[in-house]
Amino acid sequence: MTPTLAVLFALTVAAQPTAPPQPSDPLDAIVLEEMSAQHIPGLSLAILQDGHLLKAQGYGLANVELNVPATADTVYQIQSITKSFTATAIMMLVEEGKIDLSAKVSQYLDDTPDTWKDITIRHLLSHTSGIKDFINEPTASLRLDVTEAQVFKATAPRPLNFAPGDKYAYSNTNYHLLAMIIHKLTGQYYGDFLRDRIFKPLDMSHTAIISLTEIIPNRASGYLWEHKALRNGDFIAPSILSYGGGGIRSTVTDMAKWDAALYTEKLLKKSSLEQMWSQQKLNNGHLDGYGFGWATHDVAGHRWIGHGGSHMTGFETVIHRYPNDGLTVVIFSNLQGANVDHIARRVAGRYIPAVSPATKPAS
Repeated sequence: MTPTLAVLFALTVAAQPTAPPQPSDPLDAIVLEEMSAQHIPGLSLAILQDGHLLKAQGYGLANVELNVPATADTVYQIQSITKSFTATAIMMLVEEGKIDLSAKVSQYLDDTPDTWKDITIRHLLSHTSGIKDFINEPTASLRLDVTEAQVFKATAPRPLNFAPGDKYAYSNTNYHLLAMIIHKLTGQYYGDFLRDRIFKPLDMSHTAIISLTEIIPNRASGYLWEHKALRNGDFIAPSILSYGGGGIRSTVTDMAKWDAALYTEKLLKKSSLEQMWSQQKLNNGHLDGYGFGWATHDVAGHRWIGHGGSHMTGFETVIHRYPNDGLTVVIFSNLQGANVDHIARRVAGRYIPAVSPATKPAS
């Protein structure tokens, strides 16, 4: 074992229900090797089979400056994995008859521009609206707080990138608007709706909307690797950090509860879940590889459903689900740019050899 791996292994912290890791554990070896190669300070992993937790483990450091170990209960910003929760909230309202997927966005939000007249709820959920991304095609400084209405007013006048339904193009604005619709229809901020309808019922006690001012036990610090050195992640305004497309913080153990619920009808009917996990058709009839808040495709003959999250505040996260095999891998890390997809594929490959990645990423 190299010195770097030895240090990382010494910092590995076990979490119930698993026993402390042993050097011979091939899963720990995979994670530690990747962390060393990719300069990842801290990482938490959960592996589930048919909704049952097989392994929950923390590795490395949640906070480098204070030498705080990462555990299975370390709290990370999960970033765009948030979209799967926001989409679930929308589908709850669909089941209650409060939203029609084919209805125009203008039916739910006031003052929408004429260019949005053909945009439906389905277009927002599937990233096929053509609306510009207020984060990646910025309309304002990401360091300044803005209200929902201000984001709407800054984005609405801008021309669409394409006609609704013509293409798939990931746009965070879609989910910002969905959060506004949740607020408009329920009278609740989207985070409060998620708390009452998802987090509390599933006992996801460490999951909530990100707050920079709240004291959050076990909160991980975020990092970037630049010029061969680790540095703290960038500051982003709280109102932008907590938006409906990437505003949730959570732990891998809480995500295990989320995964287990997706095998049941505790939150949504199976028919609604299947809609969320089905690729959407573009206007030309082609499938776009994205459902509602979930990417979905085939990996080496195995059905795959998942999502990732990445942010300049210093986090990289992923959930990989192989529903026909009953396997789920959740990885949260505190380094933006970490190839956690690759790590998740390597871990999943221990259970489903066909899905193992063919090559290793460059360090």
